[in-house]
Amino acid sequence: MYRQRPVAAAAGYAALYVTVTALSLPGAAVMTLAGGAVFGFWVTLLVVSFASSIGATLACLAARFVVGDFVQRRFSRRLAAINRGVEREGGVYLFTLRLVPLFPFFLINLAMGLTRMPLWKFYWVSQAGMLPGTAVYVNAGTQLGRIDSVSGVLSPRVVASFVLLGVFPLAAKWAVRTWRRRTGRPDVLPDASGGEQGHEQDGL
Repeated sequence: MYRQRPVAAAAGYAALYVTVTALSLPGAAVMTLAGGAVFGFWVTLLVVSFASSIGATLACLAARFVVGDFVQRRFSRRLAAINRGVEREGGVYLFTLRLVPLFPFFLINLAMGLTRMPLWKFYWVSQAGMLPGTAVYVNAGTQLGRIDSVSGVLSPRVVASFVLLGVFPLAAKWAVRTWRRRTGRPDVLPDASGGEQGHEQDGL
């Protein structure tokens, strides 16, 4: 279908991606890998970058005007850490959360809906922050799409792409902390329990 109607196929994929992310449904990572395998690197990177950001903004909008009370009750502990970070650093903090995937994607969308951050700022910071991680996932999917035999699973390109997939979060975390040290900013990366890590926890 993609070869026969490439624009329609890409548009359908984009619409489905927006729906999944806007409704906070699981499966976005798998869709990104599948997109890379079917559409190739550049088309998928372009589509996913915009579709994920649009879907995230719609989820943020819903949290702000529709499901805000539920989100506060369900995720109050984690929201407290995010709210403190946004109050201190605004867009810089959101960029950090997007680049270093320590909080679930959907939770960041909903949490930001309960802040005063303008939606346009939320959109462009999210798109910029998610772009490197998106590229890593799309590349992995592209390499999967090139496998034409069982032996191809262990080809250097496929293995390297999935090693990069695993290493990227650690590398991003290290890069953010290094930048914060050099610019004199406090280390405010959240930990998995919803708190915040201080300088005494600088090790990865």
